[in-house]
Amino acid sequence: MSKNNKKKSAGVGYLINTIQTLFVGMLRIWTIPIVLMLSIASGFTTYYGLAHFITPWIALVITVAIQSIIVICSLEMAGIHWKANRVRYFSVLLSLLIALMASISFSYFKFYEISQKDTIHINRLNQLRTGIKGYVSEVLAVKGNILKKQHEELKKASEDVSQAYFGTHPLIAEAYRNQVGKGPFWKHYNQIYQDMKLTQNTLDFEFSELDKKIQKLQSSLSDLDIAKDLEASYYQLLTNYQDVQLQVGLLSSFIGQGLPEAPLLITFKQYIEDVTPSTSMWNGFSLFAFICAAMVDFFTVLLSYRLEFTAPGPLTPEEEELVFECLRQFSEFSINENDELQMVIEKTEIEKARRYSDWSRMFAVGLLLNRGFLRKIDYRTVEFAPNLYPLIAEKMGDKINQLKEASLRPEKVQVGANE
Repeated sequence: MSKNNKKKSAGVGYLINTIQTLFVGMLRIWTIPIVLMLSIASGFTTYYGLAHFITPWIALVITVAIQSIIVICSLEMAGIHWKANRVRYFSVLLSLLIALMASISFSYFKFYEISQKDTIHINRLNQLRTGIKGYVSEVLAVKGNILKKQHEELKKASEDVSQAYFGTHPLIAEAYRNQVGKGPFWKHYNQIYQDMKLTQNTLDFEFSELDKKIQKLQSSLSDLDIAKDLEASYYQLLTNYQDVQLQVGLLSSFIGQGLPEAPLLITFKQYIEDVTPSTSMWNGFSLFAFICAAMVDFFTVLLSYRLEFTAPGPLTPEEEELVFECLRQFSEFSINENDELQMVIEKTEIEKARRYSDWSRMFAVGLLLNRGFLRKIDYRTVEFAPNLYPLIAEKMGDKINQLKEASLRPEKVQVGANE
């Protein structure tokens, strides 16, 4: 290597370029485990949702197939131009979309469970509160009507006793009207009044007991969500609820009137059970859960797509030399819309007229396409992948150095002869 090249290699720009190249290379290598981790994460959520509908081992096989299709199709999409092979391009795109749809749909169940867990718990608590509150309200409404009716009847009985005492009751015969005293007529209505008063006292006592039990029920319902021992609190709630039902049953038999039936409450197991994936989750659609499910697969596709720009394997020194020499035989180069160098791989008109054999250079093109150093745009055009530029630049640098050294040799020979 010449002195100028040594100075160039030791410069700040060369150091920065080396560091940047190393950093980009490390990022590309780091992309591989990230894609694998994202695929595993997406696979776990997909399997979780799928296993609730089919046999677990079948769900596992399908999950592996779905995640494999996502990664493989993403890699293929990065290397296919739709103009080059429309059938292949759209078949790969369709496969990718179907796999993404399946993955996101079943992953949605897991993210729905995570995001809606607190909401579902609150809904269950509100369901308990609504059921109990509705039942208690109906019972209290009936209680108020009974007490109102009973007070009206008691007031009427009291008036009958008073009228019977003063002889002004409508049912008293004319001969005994306006006679004051506690006669047989008064005793009859007084007995009715005392019986009704006794019934009223009994009802007041029973309703008082009912109010106490309702108060305990409402208190246990309020303490349910803040209790340390949730199971004990829930069973205490059920006990108080049953006490209210029993008291309502006693009142119903006592007054001979049907009271509202108590709604059936969920069990403690149903109250604390986890969310089970079902199609009903789509009825209460959660946009947040759907975005989370789609985000994992989106990053998997994006990084897999970007990963294609790294060749699956390096070229050997012999392959590099062969590729460089063969690519030099092409003559039609241009910069495309992607800011990449592209070249026409078809024979020129002159080469066709001369029946030029381009087997060697087409072999080099096929090799680079398979290794990921070239990407096909259409049937006659290919473009350079980013990882091909450093190889060509290195070869061009070597050729330039060789030419410089060759140009300096005659001068050295002439100087030696003169000496």
